[in-house]
Amino acid sequence: MSYPSPQPAATLRPPDLHRVANDGLDAAEPPVAIAPPEARGIRRDEVALLVSEGVEHHHTEFLDLADYLHPGDLLVVNDSATLPASLEAHSRLGPITLNLSARFGPCSWLAEPRWSPASPGPLPLHAGEHLSVAGRPVRLVAPYPAQERLWFVELDADSAMSACGRPIRYGYVSGEYPLRAYQTVFADAPGSAEMPSAGRPFSVRALARLERAGVRLATITLHTGVSSLEYEANDLSQAPPEPYRVPHATARAIIRARAGGARVLAIGTTVVRALESAFDGTAFDRLSGFTRRMLHPGRPPRVVDGLLTGFHEPRSSHMALLVALAGEPTVEDAYREAIRGRYLWHEFGDVHLILPGSVRRR
Repeated sequence: MSYPSPQPAATLRPPDLHRVANDGLDAAEPPVAIAPPEARGIRRDEVALLVSEGVEHHHTEFLDLADYLHPGDLLVVNDSATLPASLEAHSRLGPITLNLSARFGPCSWLAEPRWSPASPGPLPLHAGEHLSVAGRPVRLVAPYPAQERLWFVELDADSAMSACGRPIRYGYVSGEYPLRAYQTVFADAPGSAEMPSAGRPFSVRALARLERAGVRLATITLHTGVSSLEYEANDLSQAPPEPYRVPHATARAIIRARAGGARVLAIGTTVVRALESAFDGTAFDRLSGFTRRMLHPGRPPRVVDGLLTGFHEPRSSHMALLVALAGEPTVEDAYREAIRGRYLWHEFGDVHLILPGSVRRR
């Protein structure tokens, strides 16, 4: 079995990455969503929505998303479904958590061993040693070269997840929630270690409003890996590969939208990365494979015109993508607005719509 190797850092690090946040944003401690909206007494489509266009911001709830879109706009969503990818493992160090991240073969995975949901590694493990998950062996093959917290492992993951798998969660979440809390309404293709969370606020009634407004949908699949590594925007070489697929129908829908003057809006940074990985600058010619593509001001998005996303750490690769799409002044101003408005961060939190051009209320 051959495993993907990281690209040299020089091929990914932007030559002149702009600041993604000022010192005030770095020092801020934004509030975190510690539970799903449903556990906080609201529906998933009632989370707060910040709509940003330049330095103009609108505060609303997600159910009103259609009010800020145009007839003919194309929303591209990620249909990857979340796996119960967090496994309780036993090791010579005692009990640990093993979070699966990406599948490379029937029994070949990239995984993150952790002390616990709240305590990451790296752990003092060695190639060739074995762990045990629900009585099933796990062999540590080799550490991932660019990120010491990740390991290539061999295990029967489907059997292990069936026996004891749970959704990956981190220390800021107040308790354990069922797998359905980590699924979007679009979930169709199992494979993500963690939920493509920008799509979580969508509901049947939100989709009905969008359909009435003349907004169209298309799908991609990108199976997300663990999000705990927090890649710095100026060290994108750490990012491990993730599998993606862009259907021919989605590529055609994007081309038609462009030809008709409509906007293409990504639901989540995973969608941007999948589309950019499939597009060679003139055509969609790499419709599936593994991607390590990260976007930043030195490599801006070419396919999408806007983005719905959550709120991200100030100097992360996600923030670099936002700066590449909307510009540093827009992003910094929007994040000041979000901090003032007490918007909630992380997968169960609020969402942010970044739009080009003028915002038109219906």
